[in-house]
Amino acid sequence: KNKRIVTYQEFEEAKDKVMMGSERRSMVMSEEEKKLTAYHEAGHAIVTINEKAAYPIHKATIIPRGRALGMVMQLPERDEVSQTREQLHAQMAIAMGGRVAEELIFGDDKVTTGAASDIEQATKRARAMVMRAGLSKEMGPVAYGENEEEVFLGRSVARQQNMSEETARKVDSEIRKFVDMGYERARKVLTEKIDDLHKLAKALLTYETLTGVEIEDLINKNIYPKNKEDLKVEDDDQSSALGSMGLKPKIVH
Repeated sequence: KNKRIVTYQEFEEAKDKVMMGSERRSMVMSEEEKKLTAYHEAGHAIVTINEKAAYPIHKATIIPRGRALGMVMQLPERDEVSQTREQLHAQMAIAMGGRVAEELIFGDDKVTTGAASDIEQATKRARAMVMRAGLSKEMGPVAYGENEEEVFLGRSVARQQNMSEETARKVDSEIRKFVDMGYERARKVLTEKIDDLHKLAKALLTYETLTGVEIEDLINKNIYPKNKEDLKVEDDDQSSALGSMGLKPKIVH
């Protein structure tokens, strides 16, 4: 950048590159793709700020990074070694927020494959809750599928060795129930907060990247950033937490 000194902006950009991937500004997106991406990411963000157990938003962007067209990144406020049932349910709702936003704004026939990784993320989380963490009230505090390995016909060794067909069906039913709960939670939030969804999506189309503070100000106080070059940077406490404490960000695409 031909600068004589390194400023906080360069540190922030370097940190985002490590956590979120490199920007792909050379990628050409149509206006329709940008609009869909903005609503998809806004869906994740609106659900996040309405889920009490969710981690705070660090940034939301519609600039392509890595393989994603956009993303919402959350950062925990402190180091964590475990998660509660409520936190996990909140994360599944957040993961489904992008898909639900697409349905509400563009209709069922216009839903894209952009939510594939979100659905996979929610399903893996639900499976871990049911099979490993004992967080299904229906299945109880029992671990299913020790030494789980992928094998033929999409089934696992563990399922064939440690579960009857009836138990396997119950496990599948619980996993589906948890994912459906996340979907319904996201749909309830976005239906009730549809105006906030429109507001944030339009702001993302204008500014491309917003910090968690800017999103909160926009939704709660109707305060918009002045311009792209003057975007507010989040408080140092949250920004430095990742490096000093080894915290892992939560990212939805």
